[in-house]
Amino acid sequence: MIKLTDSEIIESIKRGNQSDYSILVDRYKNKAYSLLKRMLKNNMEAEEVLQDSFLKAFQALSNFKGEAKFSTWFYRIVYNTALTRLSTKKRKIEMEMSSIDDYEFLKSGFDIHSNEKEDTAKMVNELINRLPEKNAAVVSMFYLDEMSCEEISNVMNLNVTNIKVLLYRSRNILRDMIVQNNLVEELR
Repeated sequence: MIKLTDSEIIESIKRGNQSDYSILVDRYKNKAYSLLKRMLKNNMEAEEVLQDSFLKAFQALSNFKGEAKFSTWFYRIVYNTALTRLSTKKRKIEMEMSSIDDYEFLKSGFDIHSNEKEDTAKMVNELINRLPEKNAAVVSMFYLDEMSCEEISNVMNLNVTNIKVLLYRSRNILRDMIVQNNLVEELR
């Protein structure tokens, strides 16, 4: 089977083959859902926002110029839709940048303790899930989705320097969470 590029699929959709959109959905649903779960911290909300994002992307596909990769364009829609959902819940995103001492999640204990190496990924995912939304999003996109700082910059609508700072702070928060919860040995 020939693997079509995103551009070829989009051109096919624009020519009227709307069912080809399912190829893009299958290609990006898992990574987008993972990002949304980390940002929204709720599986049902993540599913709803994912559906909204795919619908928004489909409706705006005629405006897609191809100046950026489709994945970057789509992740920006996903990210912005998640931010809109968060703002309707009146969460203060500015809190994310406050000092590490203010975070309750650093003080909360973990029930995750295992000597098995395969559980390390599970433990790291649990730590990432406890990060504030923007921090979880940037870590997820950079390490799990292997996006560059430039791509993340386009998605989050921040300059590359701010992305690097956010990534640096996120790593420090993760490190502090690991140290405070005595998980250093378990993650080696």
